Amino acid sequence: MSLKSIMRELKEMKDGIGNISKRGGDNKIWRNRTRSHVAPDQAGVESESTEQSPWANLPPELLLDIIQRVEESETAWPARAVVVFCAAVCRSWRDITKEIVKTPEQCGRLTFPISLKQPGPRDAPIQCFIRRDRATSTYLLFYGLVPSEGENDKLLLAARKVRRATCTDFVISLVADDFSRASNTYVGKLRSNFLGTKFTVFDSQPPCDSMSPSTIRSNRRFHSKQVSPRLPACNYSIGTITYELNVLRTRGPRRMHCILHSIPVSAIQEGGTAPTPSAFPQSFDEQLSPLPSSKGKEPATGTSSPSLPATPVFSPGAGEPLILKNKAPRWHEQLQCWCLNFKGRVTVASVKNFQLVAAVEPSHNISPEEQEKVTLQFGKIGKDIFTMDYRYPLSAFQAFAICLSSFDTKPACE
Repeated sequence: MSLKSIMRELKEMKDGIGNISKRGGDNKIWRNRTRSHVAPDQAGVESESTEQSPWANLPPELLLDIIQRVEESETAWPARAVVVFCAAVCRSWRDITKEIVKTPEQCGRLTFPISLKQPGPRDAPIQCFIRRDRATSTYLLFYGLVPSEGENDKLLLAARKVRRATCTDFVISLVADDFSRASNTYVGKLRSNFLGTKFTVFDSQPPCDSMSPSTIRSNRRFHSKQVSPRLPACNYSIGTITYELNVLRTRGPRRMHCILHSIPVSAIQEGGTAPTPSAFPQSFDEQLSPLPSSKGKEPATGTSSPSLPATPVFSPGAGEPLILKNKAPRWHEQLQCWCLNFKGRVTVASVKNFQLVAAVEPSHNISPEEQEKVTLQFGKIGKDIFTMDYRYPLSAFQAFAICLSSFDTKPACE
Protein backbone atom coordinates (compact mmCIF):
# COMPACT_ATOMS: atom_id res chain seq x y z
CA MET A 1 0.00 0.00 0.00
CA SER A 2 1.39 3.39 -1.03
CA LEU A 3 2.02 6.23 1.41
CA LYS A 4 -0.58 8.37 -0.37
CA SER A 5 -3.34 5.83 0.15
CA ILE A 6 -2.37 5.36 3.82
CA MET A 7 -2.59 9.10 4.44
CA ARG A 8 -5.99 9.24 2.72
CA GLU A 9 -7.34 6.46 4.97
CA LEU A 10 -5.99 8.16 8.09
CA LYS A 11 -7.66 11.42 7.03
CA GLU A 12 -11.00 9.66 6.51
CA MET A 13 -10.68 7.98 9.90
CA LYS A 14 -9.93 11.31 11.54
CA ASP A 15 -12.93 12.96 9.88
CA GLY A 16 -15.15 10.10 11.03
CA ILE A 17 -13.98 10.42 14.62
CA GLY A 18 -14.61 14.16 14.47
CA ASN A 19 -18.14 13.64 13.23
CA ILE A 20 -18.83 11.15 16.01
CA SER A 21 -17.56 13.58 18.64
CA LYS A 22 -19.74 16.34 17.20
CA ARG A 23 -22.79 14.12 17.31
CA GLY A 24 -21.93 13.20 20.89
CA GLY A 25 -21.72 16.88 21.80
CA ASP A 26 -25.02 17.60 20.15
CA ASN A 27 -26.62 14.74 22.06
CA LYS A 28 -25.25 16.18 25.29
CA ILE A 29 -26.80 19.55 24.49
CA TRP A 30 -30.18 17.85 23.81
CA ARG A 31 -29.92 16.00 27.09
CA ASN A 32 -29.27 19.19 28.97
CA ARG A 33 -32.31 20.83 27.39
CA THR A 34 -34.75 17.97 27.78
CA ARG A 35 -36.37 19.67 30.73
CA SER A 36 -37.56 22.63 28.69
CA HIS A 37 -37.31 21.62 25.01
CA VAL A 38 -39.20 19.09 22.91
CA ALA A 39 -37.16 16.99 20.51
CA PRO A 40 -38.64 15.95 17.12
CA ASP A 41 -39.83 12.38 16.67
CA GLN A 42 -37.24 10.93 14.29
CA ALA A 43 -39.19 7.70 13.84
CA GLY A 44 -42.20 9.56 12.53
CA VAL A 45 -40.07 11.55 10.09
CA GLU A 46 -38.46 8.38 8.75
CA SER A 47 -41.76 6.57 8.25
CA GLU A 48 -43.23 9.60 6.51
CA SER A 49 -40.27 9.90 4.18
CA THR A 50 -40.46 6.20 3.42
CA GLU A 51 -44.15 6.45 2.53
CA GLN A 52 -43.43 9.39 0.22
CA SER A 53 -40.74 7.53 -1.70
CA PRO A 54 -40.64 7.75 -5.51
CA TRP A 55 -42.30 4.32 -5.72
CA ALA A 56 -45.34 5.66 -3.92
CA ASN A 57 -45.62 8.64 -6.26
CA LEU A 58 -46.28 6.61 -9.41
CA PRO A 59 -49.49 7.59 -11.22
CA PRO A 60 -52.34 5.30 -10.11
CA GLU A 61 -53.16 4.35 -13.72
CA LEU A 62 -49.58 3.24 -14.39
CA LEU A 63 -49.34 1.41 -11.07
CA LEU A 64 -52.62 -0.39 -11.72
CA ASP A 65 -51.43 -1.54 -15.14
CA ILE A 66 -48.09 -2.77 -13.77
CA ILE A 67 -49.60 -4.85 -10.96
CA GLN A 68 -52.29 -6.25 -13.26
CA ARG A 69 -49.63 -7.49 -15.68
CA VAL A 70 -47.65 -9.05 -12.84
CA GLU A 71 -50.73 -10.72 -11.34
CA GLU A 72 -51.80 -12.20 -14.69
CA SER A 73 -48.34 -13.49 -15.65
CA GLU A 74 -47.29 -15.06 -12.32
CA THR A 75 -49.90 -17.77 -11.85
CA ALA A 76 -48.01 -20.37 -9.78
CA TRP A 77 -45.55 -20.51 -6.91
CA PRO A 78 -42.71 -19.68 -6.44
CA ALA A 79 -43.08 -17.05 -9.19
CA ARG A 80 -46.31 -15.82 -7.60
CA ALA A 81 -44.26 -14.44 -4.71
CA VAL A 82 -43.64 -11.42 -6.95
CA VAL A 83 -47.30 -10.45 -6.45
CA VAL A 84 -46.77 -10.54 -2.69
CA PHE A 85 -43.62 -8.44 -3.04
CA CYS A 86 -45.65 -5.80 -4.89
CA ALA A 87 -47.97 -5.54 -1.91
CA ALA A 88 -44.97 -5.03 0.39
CA VAL A 89 -43.54 -1.95 -1.37
CA CYS A 90 -45.71 0.70 0.28
CA ARG A 91 -49.27 1.45 1.26
CA SER A 92 -50.48 2.56 -2.18
CA TRP A 93 -49.02 -0.57 -3.81
CA ARG A 94 -50.59 -2.75 -1.13
CA ASP A 95 -54.06 -1.25 -1.59
CA ILE A 96 -54.01 -1.69 -5.35
CA THR A 97 -52.62 -5.24 -5.10
CA LYS A 98 -55.39 -6.24 -2.70
CA GLU A 99 -57.92 -4.74 -5.09
CA ILE A 100 -56.55 -6.71 -8.05
CA VAL A 101 -55.92 -10.08 -6.40
CA LYS A 102 -59.11 -12.15 -6.38
CA THR A 103 -60.26 -14.83 -3.97
CA PRO A 104 -59.55 -18.53 -4.67
CA GLU A 105 -63.22 -18.98 -5.55
CA GLN A 106 -62.87 -16.48 -8.39
CA CYS A 107 -59.38 -17.25 -9.73
CA GLY A 108 -58.36 -20.61 -8.25
CA ARG A 109 -55.08 -19.19 -6.89
CA LEU A 110 -53.61 -18.84 -3.41
CA THR A 111 -51.79 -15.57 -2.80
CA PHE A 112 -52.04 -14.07 0.68
CA PRO A 113 -52.44 -16.00 3.98
CA ILE A 114 -56.13 -15.09 4.16
CA SER A 115 -56.60 -17.20 1.00
CA LEU A 116 -56.24 -20.26 3.23
CA LYS A 117 -59.43 -19.27 5.08
CA GLN A 118 -61.43 -18.50 1.92
CA PRO A 119 -63.50 -21.07 -0.05
CA GLY A 120 -61.85 -22.80 -2.97
CA PRO A 121 -62.93 -22.63 -6.62
CA ARG A 122 -66.25 -24.06 -7.81
CA ASP A 123 -65.09 -25.65 -11.08
CA ALA A 124 -61.72 -27.35 -10.56
CA PRO A 125 -60.24 -28.29 -7.17
CA ILE A 126 -57.05 -26.85 -5.71
CA GLN A 127 -54.51 -29.68 -5.57
CA CYS A 128 -52.16 -29.98 -2.60
CA PHE A 129 -50.21 -32.66 -0.77
CA ILE A 130 -49.40 -33.42 2.86
CA ARG A 131 -46.02 -34.61 4.12
CA ARG A 132 -46.02 -36.48 7.43
CA ASP A 133 -43.01 -36.49 9.76
CA ARG A 134 -43.39 -39.36 12.22
CA ALA A 135 -40.37 -38.33 14.31
CA THR A 136 -41.73 -34.88 15.17
CA SER A 137 -45.47 -35.68 14.79
CA THR A 138 -45.83 -32.82 12.33
CA TYR A 139 -47.91 -32.59 9.16
CA LEU A 140 -47.03 -30.07 6.44
CA LEU A 141 -49.48 -28.97 3.76
CA PHE A 142 -47.86 -27.91 0.49
CA TYR A 143 -49.27 -26.37 -2.65
CA GLY A 144 -48.83 -28.48 -5.79
CA LEU A 145 -49.48 -31.84 -7.39
CA VAL A 146 -46.61 -33.87 -5.93
CA PRO A 147 -43.38 -33.11 -4.03
CA SER A 148 -40.67 -31.56 -6.19
CA GLU A 149 -37.13 -32.86 -6.37
CA GLY A 150 -35.62 -29.63 -5.06
CA GLU A 151 -37.91 -29.60 -1.99
CA ASN A 152 -38.75 -25.95 -2.56
CA ASP A 153 -42.51 -26.51 -2.48
CA LYS A 154 -44.77 -23.78 -1.17
CA LEU A 155 -45.73 -24.40 2.45
CA LEU A 156 -49.35 -23.45 3.18
CA LEU A 157 -50.09 -24.80 6.66
CA ALA A 158 -48.39 -26.92 9.30
CA ALA A 159 -49.82 -28.97 12.18
CA ARG A 160 -48.33 -30.69 15.20
CA LYS A 161 -49.96 -33.60 17.00
CA VAL A 162 -50.06 -33.22 20.79
CA ARG A 163 -51.29 -36.19 22.82
CA ARG A 164 -53.03 -35.46 26.10
CA ALA A 165 -54.54 -37.63 28.81
CA THR A 166 -58.12 -37.43 27.54
CA CYS A 167 -57.79 -36.16 23.97
CA THR A 168 -55.47 -35.40 21.06
CA ASP A 169 -54.84 -31.93 19.67
CA PHE A 170 -53.59 -30.97 16.21
CA VAL A 171 -52.34 -27.37 16.50
CA ILE A 172 -52.38 -25.66 13.09
CA SER A 173 -50.02 -22.81 12.21
CA LEU A 174 -48.87 -20.81 9.21
CA VAL A 175 -45.26 -21.85 9.82
CA ALA A 176 -43.56 -25.13 10.67
CA ASP A 177 -41.41 -23.93 13.56
CA ASP A 178 -43.91 -22.19 15.86
CA PHE A 179 -47.03 -23.96 17.16
CA SER A 180 -47.68 -21.72 20.14
CA ARG A 181 -51.26 -20.49 20.52
CA ALA A 182 -49.79 -17.18 21.68
CA SER A 183 -48.16 -16.65 18.28
CA ASN A 184 -49.66 -14.52 15.53
CA THR A 185 -49.16 -17.47 13.17
CA TYR A 186 -51.71 -19.63 15.02
CA VAL A 187 -54.78 -20.24 12.84
CA GLY A 188 -56.72 -22.96 14.68
CA LYS A 189 -56.69 -26.53 15.94
CA LEU A 190 -58.39 -29.90 15.78
CA ARG A 191 -59.32 -31.74 19.00
CA SER A 192 -60.46 -35.35 19.33
CA ASN A 193 -62.35 -37.15 22.07
CA PHE A 194 -60.88 -39.98 24.12
CA LEU A 195 -61.75 -42.74 21.60
CA GLY A 196 -60.72 -40.74 18.56
CA THR A 197 -64.21 -41.05 17.05
CA LYS A 198 -65.27 -37.40 17.24
CA PHE A 199 -63.26 -34.31 16.36
CA THR A 200 -63.99 -30.61 16.76
CA VAL A 201 -62.47 -27.97 14.47
CA PHE A 202 -61.61 -24.68 16.17
CA ASP A 203 -60.79 -21.48 14.29
CA SER A 204 -58.84 -18.55 15.71
CA GLN A 205 -61.28 -16.07 14.18
CA PRO A 206 -65.08 -15.95 13.99
CA PRO A 207 -66.62 -17.54 10.90
CA CYS A 208 -68.27 -14.29 9.85
CA ASP A 209 -66.65 -10.84 9.80
CA SER A 210 -69.89 -9.22 10.95
CA MET A 211 -69.89 -11.16 14.20
CA SER A 212 -68.45 -9.63 17.33
CA PRO A 213 -66.22 -11.82 19.54
CA SER A 214 -68.21 -10.55 22.51
CA THR A 215 -71.22 -12.56 21.30
CA ILE A 216 -69.34 -15.80 21.91
CA ARG A 217 -69.59 -17.25 25.39
CA SER A 218 -65.96 -18.05 26.08
CA ASN A 219 -63.54 -17.65 28.93
CA ARG A 220 -59.79 -18.17 28.73
CA ARG A 221 -57.50 -18.46 31.73
CA PHE A 222 -53.90 -17.38 31.20
CA HIS A 223 -50.64 -18.10 32.90
CA SER A 224 -49.01 -14.81 33.83
CA LYS A 225 -46.09 -15.37 31.46
CA GLN A 226 -48.30 -16.33 28.50
CA VAL A 227 -50.34 -13.18 28.10
CA SER A 228 -49.62 -11.53 24.77
CA PRO A 229 -51.39 -8.68 22.96
CA ARG A 230 -51.41 -10.83 19.80
CA LEU A 231 -53.09 -13.80 21.49
CA PRO A 232 -56.35 -14.82 19.81
CA ALA A 233 -59.35 -13.87 21.93
CA CYS A 234 -60.78 -17.39 21.86
CA ASN A 235 -61.29 -20.48 19.75
CA TYR A 236 -64.44 -20.68 17.66
CA SER A 237 -66.04 -24.05 17.01
CA ILE A 238 -66.72 -24.21 13.26
CA GLY A 239 -67.26 -27.91 12.64
CA THR A 240 -67.34 -31.48 13.94
CA ILE A 241 -66.14 -34.73 12.36
CA THR A 242 -67.66 -38.02 13.50
CA TYR A 243 -66.52 -41.55 12.63
CA GLU A 244 -69.04 -44.36 12.97
CA LEU A 245 -68.15 -47.19 15.32
CA ASN A 246 -67.18 -50.47 13.68
CA VAL A 247 -66.05 -52.68 16.54
CA LEU A 248 -66.87 -55.96 14.77
CA ARG A 249 -65.32 -54.67 11.51
CA THR A 250 -68.26 -55.79 9.42
CA ARG A 251 -69.13 -52.49 7.73
CA GLY A 252 -66.10 -52.17 5.48
CA PRO A 253 -63.99 -48.97 5.39
CA ARG A 254 -64.38 -46.02 7.70
CA ARG A 255 -67.56 -44.00 7.65
CA MET A 256 -67.45 -40.33 8.55
CA HIS A 257 -69.75 -37.32 8.73
CA CYS A 258 -68.60 -33.69 8.80
CA ILE A 259 -70.93 -30.98 10.10
CA LEU A 260 -69.59 -27.56 9.08
CA HIS A 261 -71.37 -25.08 11.35
CA SER A 262 -69.77 -22.07 9.66
CA ILE A 263 -71.03 -23.01 6.16
CA PRO A 264 -74.78 -23.01 5.41
CA VAL A 265 -76.21 -25.79 3.28
CA SER A 266 -77.50 -23.10 0.92
CA ALA A 267 -73.87 -22.48 -0.14
CA ILE A 268 -73.97 -25.44 -2.54
CA GLN A 269 -77.31 -24.41 -4.01
CA GLU A 270 -77.48 -22.39 -7.20
CA GLY A 271 -76.59 -18.81 -6.34
CA GLY A 272 -75.58 -19.71 -2.78
CA THR A 273 -72.50 -18.27 -1.11
CA ALA A 274 -70.21 -19.36 1.70
CA PRO A 275 -68.66 -16.99 4.29
CA THR A 276 -65.49 -15.43 2.85
CA PRO A 277 -63.27 -13.59 5.37
CA SER A 278 -61.31 -10.66 3.99
CA ALA A 279 -58.59 -10.29 6.61
CA PHE A 280 -57.18 -11.86 9.75
CA PRO A 281 -58.16 -10.26 13.06
CA GLN A 282 -54.49 -10.14 14.05
CA SER A 283 -51.77 -8.20 12.25
CA PHE A 284 -50.40 -11.04 10.14
CA ASP A 285 -47.66 -10.19 7.69
CA GLU A 286 -49.14 -9.94 4.21
CA GLN A 287 -46.80 -12.60 2.94
CA LEU A 288 -46.94 -16.36 2.76
CA SER A 289 -43.91 -17.61 4.66
CA PRO A 290 -41.05 -19.37 2.86
CA LEU A 291 -40.50 -23.06 3.39
CA PRO A 292 -39.42 -23.42 7.03
CA SER A 293 -37.62 -26.31 8.61
CA SER A 294 -39.71 -29.31 9.58
CA LYS A 295 -38.16 -29.25 13.03
CA GLY A 296 -40.39 -27.00 15.09
CA LYS A 297 -40.52 -25.81 18.64
CA GLU A 298 -42.52 -27.50 21.31
CA PRO A 299 -46.04 -26.09 21.53
CA ALA A 300 -46.59 -23.75 24.43
CA THR A 301 -49.04 -25.62 26.59
CA GLY A 302 -48.12 -24.08 29.92
CA THR A 303 -50.48 -24.44 32.82
CA SER A 304 -53.42 -22.64 31.29
CA SER A 305 -56.50 -24.51 30.19
CA PRO A 306 -58.64 -22.61 27.68
CA SER A 307 -62.37 -22.88 28.13
CA LEU A 308 -63.77 -23.57 24.70
CA PRO A 309 -67.29 -22.63 23.59
CA ALA A 310 -69.75 -25.33 24.56
CA THR A 311 -71.92 -24.77 21.50
CA PRO A 312 -70.93 -24.26 17.86
CA VAL A 313 -70.97 -20.83 16.29
CA PHE A 314 -73.57 -20.06 13.64
CA SER A 315 -73.58 -16.99 11.44
CA PRO A 316 -76.73 -14.88 11.71
CA GLY A 317 -79.37 -16.11 9.30
CA ALA A 318 -77.16 -18.91 7.98
CA GLY A 319 -79.81 -21.62 8.32
CA GLU A 320 -78.90 -25.30 8.47
CA PRO A 321 -75.20 -26.20 8.45
CA LEU A 322 -73.59 -28.08 5.57
CA ILE A 323 -73.07 -31.81 6.17
CA LEU A 324 -70.52 -33.86 4.26
CA LYS A 325 -70.25 -37.64 4.23
CA ASN A 326 -67.70 -40.00 2.79
CA LYS A 327 -68.55 -41.42 -0.62
CA ALA A 328 -69.31 -45.12 -0.32
CA PRO A 329 -66.64 -47.25 -2.07
CA ARG A 330 -67.56 -50.19 -4.27
CA TRP A 331 -66.29 -53.75 -3.88
CA HIS A 332 -63.97 -54.82 -6.70
CA GLU A 333 -64.35 -58.54 -7.35
CA GLN A 334 -61.11 -59.00 -9.24
CA LEU A 335 -58.95 -57.04 -6.83
CA GLN A 336 -60.92 -58.21 -3.80
CA CYS A 337 -60.85 -54.78 -2.17
CA TRP A 338 -62.88 -51.60 -1.79
CA CYS A 339 -62.25 -49.02 -4.52
CA LEU A 340 -62.93 -45.36 -5.29
CA ASN A 341 -62.20 -43.38 -8.45
CA PHE A 342 -59.56 -40.85 -7.39
CA LYS A 343 -58.75 -39.97 -11.03
CA GLY A 344 -55.09 -40.84 -10.61
CA ARG A 345 -54.49 -38.69 -7.54
CA VAL A 346 -54.24 -41.67 -5.14
CA THR A 347 -52.01 -44.67 -5.89
CA VAL A 348 -51.65 -46.59 -2.60
CA ALA A 349 -54.43 -48.46 -0.81
CA SER A 350 -54.97 -47.16 2.73
CA VAL A 351 -57.69 -47.02 5.35
CA LYS A 352 -57.14 -43.27 5.44
CA ASN A 353 -58.27 -42.69 1.83
CA PHE A 354 -61.66 -40.98 1.46
CA GLN A 355 -63.85 -38.73 -0.68
CA LEU A 356 -66.43 -36.35 0.79
CA VAL A 357 -69.71 -35.40 -0.89
CA ALA A 358 -72.71 -33.40 0.32
CA ALA A 359 -75.26 -35.20 2.47
CA VAL A 360 -78.51 -33.28 1.90
CA GLU A 361 -82.21 -33.93 2.18
CA PRO A 362 -84.50 -33.86 -0.89
CA SER A 363 -86.20 -30.78 0.54
CA HIS A 364 -83.08 -28.69 -0.08
CA ASN A 365 -83.62 -28.77 -3.87
CA ILE A 366 -79.99 -29.54 -4.72
CA SER A 367 -79.29 -31.15 -8.08
CA PRO A 368 -77.97 -34.74 -8.19
CA GLU A 369 -74.86 -33.51 -10.03
CA GLU A 370 -74.05 -31.18 -7.13
CA GLN A 371 -74.61 -33.95 -4.60
CA GLU A 372 -72.21 -36.29 -6.43
CA LYS A 373 -69.52 -33.62 -6.78
CA VAL A 374 -66.49 -34.48 -4.62
CA THR A 375 -65.81 -31.58 -2.26
CA LEU A 376 -62.68 -33.04 -0.68
CA GLN A 377 -60.57 -36.08 -1.47
CA PHE A 378 -57.59 -37.37 0.46
CA GLY A 379 -55.36 -40.36 -0.22
CA LYS A 380 -51.93 -41.92 -0.03
CA ILE A 381 -49.37 -41.81 -2.85
CA GLY A 382 -46.21 -42.87 -1.02
CA LYS A 383 -44.58 -43.36 2.33
CA ASP A 384 -45.79 -40.45 4.48
CA ILE A 385 -47.00 -38.53 1.39
CA PHE A 386 -50.72 -37.87 0.86
CA THR A 387 -52.67 -35.80 -1.66
CA MET A 388 -55.42 -33.36 -0.67
CA ASP A 389 -57.74 -31.82 -3.27
CA TYR A 390 -60.48 -29.45 -2.13
CA ARG A 391 -63.03 -27.17 -3.74
CA TYR A 392 -65.89 -24.82 -2.89
CA PRO A 393 -67.27 -24.30 -0.27
CA LEU A 394 -64.34 -25.66 1.79
CA SER A 395 -61.25 -23.61 2.52
CA ALA A 396 -57.70 -24.93 2.74
CA PHE A 397 -57.79 -24.66 6.53
CA GLN A 398 -61.06 -26.57 6.84
CA ALA A 399 -59.96 -29.25 4.38
CA PHE A 400 -56.60 -29.66 6.16
CA ALA A 401 -58.33 -30.04 9.53
CA ILE A 402 -60.64 -32.74 8.16
CA CYS A 403 -57.69 -34.64 6.68
CA LEU A 404 -55.79 -34.43 9.96
CA SER A 405 -58.60 -36.35 11.65
CA SER A 406 -57.77 -39.31 9.42
CA PHE A 407 -54.25 -39.54 10.90
CA ASP A 408 -55.44 -40.17 14.45
CA THR A 409 -55.70 -43.75 15.73
CA LYS A 410 -59.23 -45.17 15.63
CA PRO A 411 -59.24 -48.82 16.79
CA ALA A 412 -63.02 -48.78 17.25
CA CYS A 413 -63.77 -47.55 13.71
CA GLU A 414 -61.80 -49.87 11.47
